Amino acid sequence: MRTGRPKARLRLSVDEERELTSLAHRSRSAPALARRARIVLACAGGQDNRAVARRMHLTPATVGKWRGRFVRDRLEGLYDEPRPGAPRTITDEHVEQVVVRTLESIPRGATHWSTRAMAKATGHSHATISRIWHAFGLQPHRTETFKLSPDPLLIPKVRDIVGLYVNPPEHAVVLCVDEKSQIQALDRTCPLLPMRPGQAERRTHDYKRHGTTSLFAALDTQSGKVIGETHRRHRSMEFRKFLDRIDASVPPDREVHIIMDNYGTHKTPLIRNWFAKRPRFHVHFTPTYGSWLNLVERWFAELTTKQIRRGVHRSVTELERAIAAFLEAHNTAPRPFIWTKSADDILASIARFAQRTADAQSAQLMSRTTVTGH
Repeated sequence: MRTGRPKARLRLSVDEERELTSLAHRSRSAPALARRARIVLACAGGQDNRAVARRMHLTPATVGKWRGRFVRDRLEGLYDEPRPGAPRTITDEHVEQVVVRTLESIPRGATHWSTRAMAKATGHSHATISRIWHAFGLQPHRTETFKLSPDPLLIPKVRDIVGLYVNPPEHAVVLCVDEKSQIQALDRTCPLLPMRPGQAERRTHDYKRHGTTSLFAALDTQSGKVIGETHRRHRSMEFRKFLDRIDASVPPDREVHIIMDNYGTHKTPLIRNWFAKRPRFHVHFTPTYGSWLNLVERWFAELTTKQIRRGVHRSVTELERAIAAFLEAHNTAPRPFIWTKSADDILASIARFAQRTADAQSAQLMSRTTVTGH
C-alpha cells in the first residue's frame, strides 16, 4: 500500500542530462543553480526525495520543489523567476536633468563635477549619480590630451607611411627611426623593498639624478629587430653616426626606407648631404605632430615600461648597460608590430575629431557672445 504524496515522474533526455551535468560541475555556474541541477540528476537516478535530501543535506520539501519545477518547466524551471522589485523612484526626467547638467555646466569653484557635488546639487544620492553616469558613459574626473596636425601634406604623408606598413616594397628594408632623448639615470634615496606575498614592491618617491643619455633606435617593421646605440648628446653629429651604423647593418643590395619625424636634427645640411650621397636611402617624414605614426614609438613605450621606469641606475654608464641588455634581449626573439588601421580609417577618424573640435569651439564662442550680450 503506497502512502504519502505521489512523486512526479522524472525522465531525462540525452541533451537534458548533458546540460544538467554541465550546470552541476561548471565553475561559472551560480551555486544555487548548480545545487538544483544536482537535485534533478539525483532524482533522475531513481532515488526518492527523502534519500536525496539526506545525501545533499537539504529538506525533502526543497527536493520536491525542484523536482516538480523541472517536471513542469524542464530546464527553464531551474532558473529564478523575475521579481518585481521596488518601484522606480528616479524618473526619466530626473535622469535627463543629471545628464544635461553634467554635460553643460560646471560646479561653482571647480572644473568638473564629482558624484557628491552633483548629488548635493540635484538632491539624489551619490550612488544614484554614479549609476546614471555609468549608464551613459560619463566620467567627469577623466581628461585626455590631443593635438591636431596643421601639416598641409597630412593626407599624402599618412597614406605614404601606412602604405609602407601594410604593403612594404619588395627587396627593401623599412626602418622607423627616432631618438629617445634625455633618459635620466635615477637612483632612489633608499634601497628598494622587494615584493613579498601580499605586498607590492616599495620605493621612495624621491630620487637622485646621475645624468642623462639619449637612445637612437631604428625598428625594422618586418622583422621587429631594432638597431640602437646610446649617445650622451643628440645633435646632428650623433645622428649621422647612427645613420652610419644603419648603413653598415643593412646589406648593400637592399633599398632602405626610413620613417622619421620633423625634428631639427634630422634636417640639418650635414644630414641632407649624407642622404644625398646615398641614393638607396629614401626618407619619409611623419606629419607635423604626427609622431604616433612612427612604430618605433611603440618600442620606446616597451623600453620605458619594462626597463627604465622601475630601474635603479647609479650612473649613466649603468643606465646605458641596462638599455643595451634590453635591446639584446629584444633582438633575441623579436616580434614585429602589426599595423591594422588603414589610411582611410585614420583620415576619417581625424576628420570626425576635427569636426567635433570645430563644433565645440563654435559652441563656446556662441556661449560667450550670449553672456556678454554682443
